[in-house]
Amino acid sequence: MSKHFDVVIVGAGHGGAQAAMALRQQGFAGTIAMIGDEPEIPYERPPLSKDYLAGEKSFERILIRPPGFWAEREVAMLIGRRVVRVDAEARLLALEDGGTIGYGNLVWAAGGRPRALVCSGGDLERVHSVRSRADVDRMIAELPTTQRVVIIGGGYIGLEAAAVLAKLGKNVTVLEAQDRLLARVAGPTLSHFYEDEHRRHGVDIRLGITVVCIEGRDGRATGVRLTGGEVLPADMVVVGIGIVPAVEALAEAGAEVSNGVAIDEHCRTSLPDIFAIGDCALHSNPYAEGLPIRLESVQNANDMATIAAKAIAGAPQPYDAVPWFWSVQYDLRLQTVGLSIGHDLEVVRGDPATRSFSIVYLKGGRVVALDCVNAVRDYVQGRALVTGRAMIDPARLADAATPLKEIAAAGKDG
Repeated sequence: MSKHFDVVIVGAGHGGAQAAMALRQQGFAGTIAMIGDEPEIPYERPPLSKDYLAGEKSFERILIRPPGFWAEREVAMLIGRRVVRVDAEARLLALEDGGTIGYGNLVWAAGGRPRALVCSGGDLERVHSVRSRADVDRMIAELPTTQRVVIIGGGYIGLEAAAVLAKLGKNVTVLEAQDRLLARVAGPTLSHFYEDEHRRHGVDIRLGITVVCIEGRDGRATGVRLTGGEVLPADMVVVGIGIVPAVEALAEAGAEVSNGVAIDEHCRTSLPDIFAIGDCALHSNPYAEGLPIRLESVQNANDMATIAAKAIAGAPQPYDAVPWFWSVQYDLRLQTVGLSIGHDLEVVRGDPATRSFSIVYLKGGRVVALDCVNAVRDYVQGRALVTGRAMIDPARLADAATPLKEIAAAGKDG
Protein backbone atom coordinates (compact mmCIF):
# COMPACT_ATOMS: atom_id res chain seq x y z
CA MET A 1 0.00 0.00 0.00
CA SER A 2 1.34 3.43 -0.94
CA LYS A 3 1.91 6.04 1.73
CA HIS A 4 1.39 9.71 0.97
CA PHE A 5 3.10 12.80 2.40
CA ASP A 6 2.53 16.47 1.72
CA VAL A 7 6.26 16.90 1.13
CA VAL A 8 8.72 14.16 0.32
CA ILE A 9 12.43 14.93 0.44
CA VAL A 10 14.68 12.55 -1.50
CA GLY A 11 18.13 12.67 0.01
CA ALA A 12 19.12 12.68 3.67
CA GLY A 13 22.23 14.84 3.45
CA HIS A 14 22.75 18.50 4.33
CA GLY A 15 20.20 19.77 1.80
CA GLY A 16 17.51 17.28 2.73
CA ALA A 17 17.94 17.92 6.44
CA GLN A 18 17.84 21.69 5.99
CA ALA A 19 14.75 21.45 3.79
CA ALA A 20 12.85 19.62 6.52
CA MET A 21 14.02 22.03 9.21
CA ALA A 22 13.26 25.11 7.11
CA LEU A 23 9.75 23.87 6.32
CA ARG A 24 8.95 23.61 10.01
CA GLN A 25 10.61 26.98 10.69
CA GLN A 26 8.35 28.47 8.01
CA GLY A 27 5.32 27.14 9.87
CA PHE A 28 4.57 24.33 7.44
CA ALA A 29 2.20 21.97 9.27
CA GLY A 30 1.80 19.26 6.63
CA THR A 31 3.32 15.81 6.66
CA ILE A 32 7.01 15.47 5.74
CA ALA A 33 9.05 12.40 4.87
CA MET A 34 12.75 12.13 4.12
CA ILE A 35 14.03 9.23 2.03
CA GLY A 36 17.71 8.35 2.27
CA ASP A 37 19.56 5.47 0.64
CA GLU A 38 22.06 5.19 3.51
CA PRO A 39 21.14 3.48 6.80
CA GLU A 40 21.99 6.60 8.83
CA ILE A 41 19.98 9.68 9.69
CA PRO A 42 21.41 12.95 8.28
CA TYR A 43 25.07 13.59 9.08
CA GLU A 44 27.76 16.06 8.05
CA ARG A 45 29.83 14.96 5.04
CA PRO A 46 32.80 17.39 5.18
CA PRO A 47 34.31 15.74 8.30
CA LEU A 48 34.47 12.38 6.51
CA SER A 49 37.75 13.28 4.78
CA LYS A 50 39.03 15.14 7.83
CA ASP A 51 38.16 14.55 11.52
CA TYR A 52 36.22 11.31 11.01
CA LEU A 53 38.90 9.63 8.89
CA ALA A 54 41.52 10.81 11.36
CA GLY A 55 39.58 9.26 14.26
CA GLU A 56 39.23 12.64 15.96
CA LYS A 57 35.42 12.71 15.83
CA SER A 58 32.96 9.89 16.45
CA PHE A 59 30.02 9.42 14.12
CA GLU A 60 27.63 10.70 16.80
CA ARG A 61 29.49 14.02 16.81
CA ILE A 62 28.92 14.57 13.10
CA LEU A 63 25.16 13.98 13.14
CA ILE A 64 23.37 17.10 11.89
CA ARG A 65 20.76 16.65 14.61
CA PRO A 66 20.17 13.89 17.20
CA PRO A 67 17.53 11.23 16.40
CA GLY A 68 14.94 12.75 18.72
CA PHE A 69 15.02 16.06 16.85
CA TRP A 70 13.36 14.55 13.76
CA ALA A 71 10.72 12.75 15.79
CA GLU A 72 9.83 15.93 17.67
CA ARG A 73 9.28 17.75 14.37
CA GLU A 74 7.30 14.88 12.93
CA VAL A 75 9.66 14.22 10.04
CA ALA A 76 9.27 10.60 8.96
CA MET A 77 12.72 9.07 8.33
CA LEU A 78 12.60 6.48 5.56
CA ILE A 79 16.27 5.55 5.63
CA GLY A 80 17.99 2.72 3.84
CA ARG A 81 15.61 3.08 0.89
CA ARG A 82 16.29 4.17 -2.68
CA VAL A 83 14.01 5.93 -5.17
CA VAL A 84 14.28 4.37 -8.63
CA ARG A 85 11.46 6.09 -10.52
CA VAL A 86 9.46 9.31 -10.40
CA ASP A 87 5.96 9.47 -11.87
CA ALA A 88 5.44 13.22 -12.08
CA GLU A 89 1.88 12.93 -13.37
CA ALA A 90 0.69 10.56 -10.65
CA ARG A 91 2.97 12.24 -8.06
CA LEU A 92 4.33 8.86 -7.07
CA LEU A 93 7.81 7.57 -6.22
CA ALA A 94 8.76 3.94 -6.84
CA LEU A 95 11.33 2.51 -4.44
CA GLU A 96 13.94 -0.16 -5.07
CA ASP A 97 12.32 -2.41 -2.47
CA GLY A 98 9.03 -2.38 -4.39
CA GLY A 99 7.24 0.19 -2.26
CA THR A 100 5.69 3.43 -3.46
CA ILE A 101 5.39 6.86 -1.85
CA GLY A 102 2.96 9.58 -2.92
CA TYR A 103 3.80 13.26 -2.61
CA GLY A 104 2.24 16.70 -2.87
CA ASN A 105 5.57 18.50 -3.31
CA LEU A 106 8.85 16.75 -3.98
CA VAL A 107 12.29 18.10 -2.98
CA TRP A 108 15.07 16.30 -4.83
CA ALA A 109 18.22 16.51 -2.68
CA ALA A 110 19.87 13.32 -3.86
CA GLY A 111 23.32 14.83 -4.40
CA GLY A 112 25.57 12.67 -6.52
CA ARG A 113 27.69 9.56 -6.62
CA PRO A 114 31.48 9.47 -6.89
CA ARG A 115 32.71 9.66 -10.46
CA ALA A 116 34.23 6.32 -11.41
CA LEU A 117 37.52 5.76 -13.16
CA VAL A 118 37.19 4.97 -16.85
CA CYS A 119 40.05 2.48 -16.63
CA SER A 120 39.93 -1.07 -15.30
CA GLY A 121 40.45 -2.00 -11.67
CA GLY A 122 38.12 0.49 -10.06
CA ASP A 123 36.00 -2.30 -8.60
CA LEU A 124 38.85 -4.06 -6.80
CA GLU A 125 38.95 -4.30 -3.01
CA ARG A 126 40.94 -1.52 -1.29
CA VAL A 127 39.85 1.01 -3.92
CA HIS A 128 37.81 3.70 -2.21
CA SER A 129 35.84 6.87 -2.75
CA VAL A 130 35.15 9.34 0.08
CA ARG A 131 31.46 10.09 -0.11
CA SER A 132 29.66 8.22 2.67
CA ARG A 133 30.23 6.97 6.18
CA ALA A 134 30.43 3.42 4.82
CA ASP A 135 33.20 4.48 2.41
CA VAL A 136 35.33 5.91 5.19
CA ASP A 137 34.57 3.08 7.63
CA ARG A 138 36.01 0.66 5.09
CA MET A 139 39.14 2.82 4.79
CA ILE A 140 39.53 3.01 8.56
CA ALA A 141 39.23 -0.77 8.86
CA GLU A 142 42.08 -1.20 6.38
CA LEU A 143 44.46 1.37 7.89
CA PRO A 144 46.29 -1.08 10.19
CA THR A 145 47.39 -3.09 7.13
CA THR A 146 48.03 -0.08 4.90
CA GLN A 147 51.34 1.70 4.42
CA ARG A 148 51.33 2.84 0.77
CA VAL A 149 48.38 4.95 -0.42
CA VAL A 150 47.83 6.27 -3.93
CA ILE A 151 45.25 9.05 -4.26
CA ILE A 152 43.87 9.75 -7.73
CA GLY A 153 42.68 13.35 -7.93
CA GLY A 154 44.24 16.56 -6.64
CA GLY A 155 41.07 18.37 -5.62
CA TYR A 156 39.93 19.14 -2.07
CA ILE A 157 38.74 15.62 -1.23
CA GLY A 158 41.97 14.03 -2.39
CA LEU A 159 44.17 16.59 -0.64
CA GLU A 160 42.21 16.44 2.63
CA ALA A 161 42.52 12.65 2.65
CA ALA A 162 46.22 12.97 1.80
CA ALA A 163 46.78 15.29 4.76
CA VAL A 164 45.08 12.92 7.20
CA LEU A 165 46.83 9.82 5.89
CA ALA A 166 50.22 11.52 5.87
CA LYS A 167 49.71 12.57 9.49
CA LEU A 168 48.90 8.93 10.27
CA GLY A 169 52.31 7.98 8.98
CA LYS A 170 51.31 6.53 5.62
CA ASN A 171 53.36 6.89 2.45
CA VAL A 172 51.04 8.94 0.24
CA THR A 173 51.21 9.71 -3.48
CA VAL A 174 48.74 12.10 -5.13
CA LEU A 175 48.15 11.80 -8.88
CA GLU A 176 46.62 14.75 -10.71
CA ALA A 177 45.86 14.84 -14.44
CA GLN A 178 46.09 18.64 -14.65
CA ASP A 179 49.36 20.56 -14.46
CA ARG A 180 48.55 21.83 -10.95
CA LEU A 181 46.49 20.93 -7.89
CA LEU A 182 43.04 22.46 -7.37
CA ALA A 183 43.04 23.56 -11.00
CA ARG A 184 39.24 23.76 -11.24
CA VAL A 185 38.68 25.84 -8.14
CA ALA A 186 41.68 28.05 -7.42
CA GLY A 187 44.40 30.14 -9.03
CA PRO A 188 48.05 29.17 -9.48
CA THR A 189 49.27 30.83 -6.28
CA LEU A 190 47.08 28.69 -4.05
CA SER A 191 47.80 25.59 -6.12
CA HIS A 192 51.55 25.99 -5.73
CA PHE A 193 51.23 26.80 -2.03
CA TYR A 194 49.36 23.56 -1.32
CA GLU A 195 51.71 21.58 -3.54
CA ASP A 196 54.65 22.83 -1.47
CA GLU A 197 52.85 22.14 1.81
CA HIS A 198 52.03 18.56 0.90
CA ARG A 199 55.55 17.90 -0.32
CA ARG A 200 56.87 19.32 2.95
CA HIS A 201 54.77 16.72 4.79
CA GLY A 202 56.24 13.92 2.71
CA VAL A 203 53.45 13.54 0.14
CA ASP A 204 54.63 12.62 -3.36
CA ILE A 205 52.76 14.94 -5.77
CA ARG A 206 52.66 13.85 -9.42
CA LEU A 207 51.14 16.33 -11.89
CA GLY A 208 50.07 15.82 -15.52
CA ILE A 209 49.67 12.12 -14.85
CA THR A 210 47.42 9.69 -16.70
CA VAL A 211 46.34 6.49 -14.97
CA VAL A 212 46.20 3.44 -17.25
CA CYS A 213 44.61 1.03 -14.77
CA ILE A 214 44.57 -0.20 -11.21
CA GLU A 215 46.33 -3.53 -10.94
CA GLY A 216 45.34 -6.22 -8.49
CA ARG A 217 45.82 -9.72 -7.26
CA ASP A 218 43.18 -12.04 -5.81
CA GLY A 219 40.57 -9.30 -6.20
CA ARG A 220 42.58 -6.73 -4.23
CA ALA A 221 44.33 -3.61 -5.54
CA THR A 222 48.11 -3.83 -5.47
CA GLY A 223 49.21 -0.87 -7.57
CA VAL A 224 48.40 1.91 -10.03
CA ARG A 225 49.84 1.71 -13.54
CA LEU A 226 50.72 5.01 -15.22
CA THR A 227 51.24 5.97 -18.83
CA GLY A 228 54.79 4.98 -19.66
CA GLY A 229 54.54 1.72 -17.74
CA GLU A 230 55.47 2.73 -14.18
CA VAL A 231 53.47 0.92 -11.50
CA LEU A 232 53.07 2.60 -8.10
CA PRO A 233 52.65 -0.08 -5.40
CA ALA A 234 49.56 0.53 -3.27
CA ASP A 235 47.92 -1.06 -0.26
CA MET A 236 45.02 1.41 -0.69
CA VAL A 237 43.79 3.52 -3.59
CA VAL A 238 41.55 6.56 -3.03
CA VAL A 239 39.67 8.01 -5.99
CA GLY A 240 38.53 11.63 -5.74
CA ILE A 241 37.74 12.86 -9.24
CA GLY A 242 34.39 14.54 -8.67
CA ILE A 243 30.79 13.40 -8.60
CA VAL A 244 28.06 12.55 -11.08
CA PRO A 245 24.76 14.27 -10.15
CA ALA A 246 22.06 11.78 -9.19
CA VAL A 247 19.32 12.95 -11.55
CA GLU A 248 18.54 9.89 -13.69
CA ALA A 249 15.08 9.37 -12.20
CA LEU A 250 14.14 13.00 -12.83
CA ALA A 251 15.48 12.83 -16.40
CA GLU A 252 13.36 9.75 -17.09
CA ALA A 253 10.36 11.59 -15.66
CA GLY A 254 10.87 14.37 -18.21
CA ALA A 255 12.80 17.01 -16.26
CA GLU A 256 15.24 19.28 -18.07
CA VAL A 257 18.64 17.75 -17.33
CA SER A 258 22.19 18.35 -18.55
CA ASN A 259 25.01 18.65 -16.01
CA GLY A 260 22.47 18.34 -13.23
CA VAL A 261 18.75 19.10 -13.18
CA ALA A 262 17.84 22.63 -14.27
CA ILE A 263 16.05 24.79 -11.71
CA ASP A 264 14.73 28.34 -11.59
CA GLU A 265 15.43 31.02 -8.98
CA HIS A 266 13.01 29.32 -6.58
CA CYS A 267 14.65 25.89 -7.05
CA ARG A 268 11.74 24.58 -9.13
CA THR A 269 12.49 22.04 -11.84
CA SER A 270 10.58 21.91 -15.13
CA LEU A 271 8.27 19.29 -13.57
CA PRO A 272 5.22 20.44 -11.54
CA ASP A 273 5.81 20.79 -7.79
CA ILE A 274 9.24 19.18 -7.98
CA PHE A 275 12.17 21.14 -6.55
CA ALA A 276 15.87 20.29 -6.70
CA ILE A 277 18.62 21.53 -4.41
CA GLY A 278 22.29 21.07 -3.64
CA ASP A 279 24.98 19.21 -5.57
CA CYS A 280 22.61 17.98 -8.28
CA ALA A 281 20.94 21.32 -9.05
CA LEU A 282 22.00 23.28 -12.14
CA HIS A 283 21.18 26.95 -11.63
CA SER A 284 21.99 30.41 -12.94
CA ASN A 285 24.25 31.78 -10.24
CA PRO A 286 24.64 35.57 -9.98
CA TYR A 287 28.22 35.09 -8.78
CA ALA A 288 29.03 33.15 -11.95
CA GLU A 289 27.67 35.96 -14.14
CA GLY A 290 24.38 34.12 -14.40
CA LEU A 291 25.91 31.11 -16.15
CA PRO A 292 24.46 27.67 -15.34
CA ILE A 293 26.54 26.02 -12.65
CA ARG A 294 26.41 23.27 -10.06
CA LEU A 295 27.90 24.06 -6.67
CA GLU A 296 29.04 21.19 -4.48
CA SER A 297 29.05 22.76 -1.03
CA VAL A 298 27.19 22.66 2.26
CA GLN A 299 26.42 26.38 1.91
CA ASN A 300 24.71 25.89 -1.42
CA ALA A 301 22.72 22.85 -0.23
CA ASN A 302 21.52 24.66 2.89
CA ASP A 303 20.64 27.93 1.16
CA MET A 304 18.79 26.22 -1.68
CA ALA A 305 16.91 24.08 0.84
CA THR A 306 15.66 27.21 2.58
CA ILE A 307 14.59 28.75 -0.75
CA ALA A 308 12.65 25.60 -1.73
CA ALA A 309 11.01 25.45 1.71
CA LYS A 310 9.91 29.07 1.47
CA ALA A 311 8.36 28.47 -1.95
CA ILE A 312 6.46 25.42 -0.67
CA ALA A 313 5.31 27.34 2.42
CA GLY A 314 3.96 30.17 0.27
CA ALA A 315 6.67 32.75 0.97
CA PRO A 316 8.80 32.56 -2.20
CA GLN A 317 12.17 34.26 -2.29
CA PRO A 318 14.76 34.10 -5.09
CA TYR A 319 18.11 32.39 -4.53
CA ASP A 320 20.89 34.98 -4.29
CA ALA A 321 23.39 33.54 -1.80
CA VAL A 322 27.09 34.25 -2.06
CA PRO A 323 28.98 30.94 -2.39
CA TRP A 324 31.47 29.97 0.30
CA PHE A 325 33.58 26.91 0.93
CA TRP A 326 36.20 25.68 3.39
CA SER A 327 38.91 23.07 3.65
CA VAL A 328 41.24 21.87 6.39
CA GLN A 329 44.61 20.35 5.53
CA TYR A 330 47.22 19.90 8.27
CA ASP A 331 47.04 23.11 10.35
CA LEU A 332 45.81 25.15 7.39
CA ARG A 333 42.22 26.35 7.33
CA LEU A 334 41.22 27.62 3.92
CA GLN A 335 38.07 29.73 3.64
CA THR A 336 36.77 30.79 0.25
CA VAL A 337 34.06 33.31 -0.57
CA GLY A 338 32.78 33.93 -4.08
CA LEU A 339 33.69 32.14 -7.32
CA SER A 340 37.07 32.68 -8.94
CA ILE A 341 35.91 31.16 -12.25
CA GLY A 342 37.27 33.19 -15.15
CA HIS A 343 39.29 35.61 -13.02
CA ASP A 344 41.93 37.63 -14.87
CA LEU A 345 43.99 38.84 -11.89
CA GLU A 346 44.95 37.48 -8.49
CA VAL A 347 46.30 39.73 -5.77
CA VAL A 348 48.18 38.20 -2.85
CA ARG A 349 47.75 39.79 0.60
CA GLY A 350 50.52 38.75 2.97
CA ASP A 351 53.37 36.31 2.57
CA PRO A 352 52.43 32.67 1.85
CA ALA A 353 55.64 31.65 3.66
CA THR A 354 54.00 32.78 6.93
CA ARG A 355 51.15 30.34 6.25
CA SER A 356 48.63 33.14 6.85
CA PHE A 357 47.64 35.05 3.72
CA SER A 358 44.81 35.75 1.29
CA ILE A 359 44.35 35.83 -2.45
CA VAL A 360 41.87 38.30 -3.93
CA TYR A 361 40.56 37.38 -7.38
CA LEU A 362 39.41 40.06 -9.79
CA LYS A 363 37.65 39.94 -13.13
CA GLY A 364 37.33 43.07 -15.22
CA GLY A 365 38.58 45.08 -12.26
CA ARG A 366 35.91 43.78 -9.85
CA VAL A 367 36.46 41.53 -6.84
CA VAL A 368 34.84 38.15 -7.52
CA ALA A 369 36.34 35.88 -4.83
CA LEU A 370 38.85 35.44 -2.02
CA ASP A 371 40.85 32.45 -0.85
CA CYS A 372 41.93 32.98 2.76
CA VAL A 373 44.47 30.67 4.40
CA ASN A 374 44.51 31.03 8.19
CA ALA A 375 43.20 34.56 7.62
CA VAL A 376 39.72 34.71 9.14
CA ARG A 377 39.58 38.50 9.25
CA ASP A 378 40.11 38.79 5.50
CA TYR A 379 37.47 36.12 4.90
CA VAL A 380 34.87 37.90 7.03
CA GLN A 381 35.61 41.40 5.72
CA GLY A 382 36.17 40.30 2.12
CA ARG A 383 32.64 39.04 1.77
CA ALA A 384 31.35 42.60 1.31
CA LEU A 385 33.80 43.15 -1.53
CA VAL A 386 32.42 40.11 -3.35
CA THR A 387 28.75 40.89 -2.79
CA GLY A 388 29.34 44.50 -3.77
CA ARG A 389 31.35 43.59 -6.88
CA ALA A 390 33.81 46.18 -5.59
CA MET A 391 36.33 47.86 -7.86
CA ILE A 392 39.47 48.42 -5.77
CA ASP A 393 42.99 49.35 -6.80
CA PRO A 394 44.97 46.05 -6.77
CA ALA A 395 47.88 47.78 -5.06
CA ARG A 396 45.62 48.68 -2.13
CA LEU A 397 44.25 45.14 -1.94
CA ALA A 398 47.81 43.85 -1.71
CA ASP A 399 48.46 45.96 1.40
CA ALA A 400 47.95 43.33 4.09
CA ALA A 401 48.54 45.87 6.84
CA THR A 402 45.28 47.64 5.98
CA PRO A 403 42.06 45.75 6.88
CA LEU A 404 39.79 45.01 3.95
CA LYS A 405 36.89 46.81 5.61
CA GLU A 406 38.91 50.03 5.56
CA ILE A 407 39.84 49.49 1.94
CA ALA A 408 36.20 48.84 1.08
CA ALA A 409 35.03 51.95 2.95
CA ALA A 410 37.66 54.12 1.26
CA GLY A 411 36.65 52.68 -2.08
CA LYS A 412 33.05 53.75 -1.51
CA ASP A 413 34.10 57.23 -0.42
CA GLY A 414 36.35 57.58 -3.45
